[in-house]
Amino acid sequence: MEKAGYRKGVFIAVYKKEKEKVLYLILKRKLHWKGWEFPKGKIENKETKLQAVKRELKEETGQTSNSIKKYNYKGKFKYQKKLPDREETGQTFNLYSAKIKSKKVKIDKREHNDYIWLNYNKALKKLTWNNQKKSLKIVNETIS
Repeated sequence: MEKAGYRKGVFIAVYKKEKEKVLYLILKRKLHWKGWEFPKGKIENKETKLQAVKRELKEETGQTSNSIKKYNYKGKFKYQKKLPDREETGQTFNLYSAKIKSKKVKIDKREHNDYIWLNYNKALKKLTWNNQKKSLKIVNETIS
């Protein structure tokens, strides 16, 4: 009986500017699936979307940002398979960007096993999922 529905979440396109060049942070996923993504996660109970962005950013990168922007883009996706630690069958998302100053990232080793900083074109090719590629295009148009 599949009735769980979608968990609410956020996508965070994390970037930094280096000598007028924009670089995006892409994380290598190892939990539930293998591939490349940007930081994302669930909105916890009684948490606002912005609080979720700040918490997920800290959990998945070890970083904070005082330059977070919300975009008028959201969507949803179904998980490719039933995940053992989740009731839900998919996730909704709202898109945010977060500018950080440091290149030094501390990834959450439970979910990711590597990260890379890439320019827009390389980041676009590296991302695994089309909804994140579209998210990156939207963010890149406003900050580049």
